[in-house]
Amino acid sequence: MAKVGIVMGSDSDMPVMSKAADMLEKLGVEFEMTIISAHREPDTFFEYAKTAEERGLKVIIAGAGMAAHLPGMCAAIFPLPVIGIPMHTTSLGGRDSLYSIVQMPSGIPVATVAINGGANAAILAAKILAVSDPDLLARVKAYAEELRQQVEAKDAKLQQVGYRNYE
Repeated sequence: MAKVGIVMGSDSDMPVMSKAADMLEKLGVEFEMTIISAHREPDTFFEYAKTAEERGLKVIIAGAGMAAHLPGMCAAIFPLPVIGIPMHTTSLGGRDSLYSIVQMPSGIPVATVAINGGANAAILAAKILAVSDPDLLARVKAYAEELRQQVEAKDAKLQQVGYRNYE
């Protein structure tokens, strides 16, 4: 059963949202992914958000651009954590999306990652779930160790060739 719902308002969000899906797969977290427009199909959206808990979702990752209502509306209906991903936009570079998601009214929080931060949204979702899942916590820790080893390998290469010849 899916534990994380990934929802986006348009297929144009797929390059960012697929990074969330890829990271959840890497961490072994089951998820569902769907495209729903809160503005163009409100009945479908309300049904999705209202039934998410009974379908077993524990966290929703919602990506949105411009007015970016999708994450906030999910948070208004879904009683568990919602993580918003602001999408880069051509008009304001994603700042419009960021402000729309992060400036929620008191009582309706949306955890918000960086503009186009699909992978980080998935890692945050996994960390939320890992609070009650020791196996997932071990996988999250192993991923953090992979990142540490990558940095060490880059530093070793730098030290070997010297900073002036670093490629």
